[in-house]
Amino acid sequence: MTNKNRKTTYNFIGFLICLLLIGSCNPDKNPPVVAQETGTVEDIEGNSYKTIKIGNQWWMAENLKVTKFRNGNTIPNVTDDSLWQNNSAACCLYQNDPASPGLLYNWFAVTDTGNIAPEGWHIPSDDEWKELERYIGMTDGAEEQSGWRGTNEADKLKAAAPEGWTQFENVWGTNTVGFTALAGSCRISDGKWGNPGLFATGFWWTSSEYSATEAWYRYLDYKKSNVFRTSCLKNYGFSIRCVKD
Repeated sequence: MTNKNRKTTYNFIGFLICLLLIGSCNPDKNPPVVAQETGTVEDIEGNSYKTIKIGNQWWMAENLKVTKFRNGNTIPNVTDDSLWQNNSAACCLYQNDPASPGLLYNWFAVTDTGNIAPEGWHIPSDDEWKELERYIGMTDGAEEQSGWRGTNEADKLKAAAPEGWTQFENVWGTNTVGFTALAGSCRISDGKWGNPGLFATGFWWTSSEYSATEAWYRYLDYKKSNVFRTSCLKNYGFSIRCVKD
């Protein structure tokens, strides 16, 4: 074999190897984010929650289900629609479905001086949610926008399909970072249940106030792979996740 032919053969072999190892020749611009450190935390009632380190933050990997503040005061369980609608104090709601992932709370419970979070933890601010979103791939300032933002960040937060979410076409939770978001639905301002409800939607409060009557929150939907950010009335009932101090 001549040197010219040998060189051509080597180049062709190199090309084939590159095709086989395409990830090496064309690196993934958005590699999977792997959260490695885990733990647990207990609330005042002894409920234990899984925790996960995501970037520089420690998050609860389960929704809050406590019925007492850290100071020992009971969080009222308000089931009457009209009482919920007109209430401007902290309250929560026990869902009837045993598969419900945690309780729903109004925003007044989030900021009550009795403190709803376990010792050493707090309700994440809007900016702390943005930090999480940036870490899992939200770019170009999308985290600062309202409405549906990002690309597949919600899939990275949702529990790995088919757990906990209604399946829709190619929307598929991967739980890449171990956040394990589950669809706990909501209670709207007039006291009615959100529709379509459990296993379809998940809502989480931030501790950040938008106005005298509204606060920021996050929303994931079974039909969407991105994350919704906006504000709403403080007497909505949403899930709560906590982040470490």
